[in-house]
Amino acid sequence: MNHNYTLNIPVIRRVLIMTAVPAEQEAVLRGLLGSPDGAAFDVRLAGVGSAAAAASTARILATAGDCYDLVISAGIGGGFPGRAEIGTVAVASEIIAADLGAESQEGFISVDELGFGSSRIPVQAELAARWTEALQVAGVPVQSGPIVTVTTATGTLATAAGIAGRVPGAAAEAMEGFGAATAAAQAGLPVLEIRGISNRVGPRDRSAWRIGDALAALEAAFTHLQEVLK
Repeated sequence: MNHNYTLNIPVIRRVLIMTAVPAEQEAVLRGLLGSPDGAAFDVRLAGVGSAAAAASTARILATAGDCYDLVISAGIGGGFPGRAEIGTVAVASEIIAADLGAESQEGFISVDELGFGSSRIPVQAELAARWTEALQVAGVPVQSGPIVTVTTATGTLATAAGIAGRVPGAAAEAMEGFGAATAAAQAGLPVLEIRGISNRVGPRDRSAWRIGDALAALEAAFTHLQEVLK
């Protein structure tokens, strides 16, 4: 493929990468270790959950926001069966707060439908497409699609089906993306989200999780970030 995304890609000199926990941070740093000179990367801890991610990202951007050109929420997460399998990479085409809204007798009502804002934040589409393509060319299994943010990790088939129904094509689920993306959007910065897949979204089965494979996938994804930003 020879797509040209240049016209809509901002100049990227420094990137803020937010991960929830140290194991994710270390995987990202390993991936970036061999990056040639170019964009500078600042890999920071956000904490677990959307609120912590929003607060941590906002604090960093408030004190050094002018230094960054892009924010990336990165880590591991669950993959929706048939979309993003365990050990693969999911690149967000959109970041969606899947459980931000209200319950009713008729079902879930999103914050959008309630008229209180939006549960969706767009990613920098050209960079997301370029990253996905770079991974495909490198032979890294990757899936592009919406990545949903939840405050409670899905643990039942019913919840998984509900989210999949509300977000057609959802690739993965995590807990921090929407928070980091909200802070980035309020600072006027483009955002991306990427996840290494450790488990299937559905019935909680800790014995089936493959954390090591997910971290390896995350590391592999970041070995190609520098070429994406050229």
